[in-house]
Amino acid sequence: MPTLIVLRHAKAVSGLEIPDIDRTLADRGRRDAAAAGEWLRANDLVPDRVLCSVATRTRETLDQLKIDADTVVEPKIYDNDPDELLALVAETPAEAGRLLLVGHNPSVHHLVHDLTGQAPDAFPTCALAVIGLPGAWADARPGTGTLVTVRAPKD
Repeated sequence: MPTLIVLRHAKAVSGLEIPDIDRTLADRGRRDAAAAGEWLRANDLVPDRVLCSVATRTRETLDQLKIDADTVVEPKIYDNDPDELLALVAETPAEAGRLLLVGHNPSVHHLVHDLTGQAPDAFPTCALAVIGLPGAWADARPGTGTLVTVRAPKD
């Protein structure tokens, strides 16, 4: 059974006078992302493949996770469209048992809800959801996933 891990990027600096795509992580974001990486390793959820937005804050979040996996930096994730995210998930190679998608709200929160029919009320920065999918990646459709767990950083 494939496992999808959906991760919202960690806390970024405010966007004043910085193009949105270039915003970097705040100190809290770096700490939260490092803790998320430790949690993934402790729970045997290290991904085989990563899809990451092109935004600086998502790439920095991924760096802080300290995960060694096949990584694709995907511009479509930055567009923030949950249907496009689902299409990207469905294109995952069959040999990848675990996929980590690092993206942005509101699309990552919608993706969790669309796949599982449930999601937490809020999906704060550096929150992640672990979703079990029956069958192949190509069969990922709304309502087919099972929400296994949700993790959010402690404030």
